Amino acid sequence: MATLTRYRERLHVAWWVWPAALAAAGFVATELAIGAYALRSPVTYAVALSLTLLGVFALNRVMIAVDDGELRVDDARLPLSVISSVTVLDAEGKRKLLGVDAEPLAFVIQRPWIFRGVRIDLNDPDDPTPYWYVSSRHPRELAAALGFPPD
Repeated sequence: MATLTRYRERLHVAWWVWPAALAAAGFVATELAIGAYALRSPVTYAVALSLTLLGVFALNRVMIAVDDGELRVDDARLPLSVISSVTVLDAEGKRKLLGVDAEPLAFVIQRPWIFRGVRIDLNDPDDPTPYWYVSSRHPRELAAALGFPPD
């Protein structure tokens, strides 16, 4: 029996990162070719562009999903039953939570190009993690999917 996914989001990079990364790879390959005669080959450009594409693809791999009674963020899983509260944070709230108010034992999945997210407080006596912070482009929808619709 198939289960219905309640929420799904991929934390992908902004569109402009692709051309900027490829331009930077071309620049680095050119610098290498200028500095070392042995690197004056199309292979240098192919390697630089391939490594850049792999790096940007790696940045795009984080997936957030809420289904089957659990929150999945990348490889981490959290049962919805241990969540005590969810707070939607804007850019200022994120800055404070990850800056001066940071808790060393917190589980954090954040992307600097995503300015909002949710703080998920836990109520699990067997887990020393006080909360999770997860970046999200749609934090209100994520909070609602977790069972804590924002006011």
